[in-house]
Order: sequence, then C-alpha cells, then structure tokens
Amino acid sequence: MKPFTQLDGLVAPMDRANVDTDLMVPKQFLKSIRRSGFGPNLFDELRYLDVGEPDADNSQRPLNPDFPLNFARYQGASILLARENFGCGSSREHAAWAMEDYGFRAVIAPSFADIFRSNALKNGILPITLSASEVDLLFEATYAHEGYRLQIDLETCSITLPDGAVWSFEIDAFRRDCLMKGLDDIGITLESASAIKSFEQRHEERFPWLFQDIRL
Repeated sequence: MKPFTQLDGLVAPMDRANVDTDLMVPKQFLKSIRRSGFGPNLFDELRYLDVGEPDADNSQRPLNPDFPLNFARYQGASILLARENFGCGSSREHAAWAMEDYGFRAVIAPSFADIFRSNALKNGILPITLSASEVDLLFEATYAHEGYRLQIDLETCSITLPDGAVWSFEIDAFRRDCLMKGLDDIGITLESASAIKSFEQRHEERFPWLFQDIRL
C-alpha cells in the first residue's frame, strides 16, 4: 500500500448523493480478485455510452461527454469531491481498488458508508469528512476555477485551500498511522513477524504432538 503523508491534488466533482459501490464498479467486473486493472471501469455506467464487459478494450469505447471525469479539465485528478453517503451499497472491496487504480488518493464528502470507509483506508485512500456547508463551498470553487487544487496534510489533519485558508478534519489515530506508514492489514501483521515466529516456536515446544505427522 502506498504511504499517504501529503497530497497536492487536482479536485474532480461527483455531484450526487448516495453513490453506491455498484455504480462505482458494476457487478460484471467482480470476477477478478486482482487489486489492479479496475481503474478504467470506475463509474463505468456513467463514463461510457455502451455496456462495459470484462477484458474489453476500454480505449475503443464511446465516452459520455456529460460525465465530469471525462472532461479535459479534470484529467489527472487525485481528489474526488462527493456528496453524502458516498460508497453505500454492497461491501465490495473492488470499489476501493478501482478508486486507487484510477488515481484517486482522497475523497471528500459529508459522510461515507462505513464499509467503504474501511476499505478505502485499507487501500491507501483517505476519506475526509467535512460539513455539508464546507463541501458546498468546495463544489462551487471547483466549478468556478479550472485546475482547482487542494493540499492535504495527513500529519496535521488539515486541508489548505488555494486562498490560504486551512480546514481541519478528523481521522481515527490508528488508521492515520497505518496510512502514513503504508500498512494494510497484512503489513500490520508482518510488523509482528518476529513475535509471531517466537510464539510458534514456544507453542511447538510445549505441544509437540500437535506438529507431528498423523499417518494412518
């Protein structure tokens, strides 16, 4: 998992509430359990004018000219601005994989579905909760100013706006530490590898019969 410390990123708008994980990654793409390759199918039903299929050549598909992520001004965005209850619906982790593979490192919204928030944090994406009024202001600024960018500092839990204003946000201390170190659940476990190995050795010495081959 990529560590997250600071981000100076272009903002792209997803100006709708209750964006669910099926909209983020439609069900036909869930056959793969690889974490990579889902970026081209993020928001597939909104980005393209045809029906997406696994392993299709997305570069040849017709784009929806009215979908913001297809606008030239938002290409390369790493911060997604959304409305309330972002990531609701099923618990598919593919949604977070697609967000990360597309290039998003942070999502700002008034609220998130709990499971999506957890999946995002475990995949290097920072979900930032701000008040509805603050999100409204960011939408207005994003629409009004092409190339609108924000600076996010996870160490200080702050967002710096182009005019110099600084807004704060809250995040669980444990998940903040994991993000800054680039540790997912496997990485957290491996930090205790030596302690786990010592336990296994002691366990085998104490209960050797558990480790003997059983032959009939």
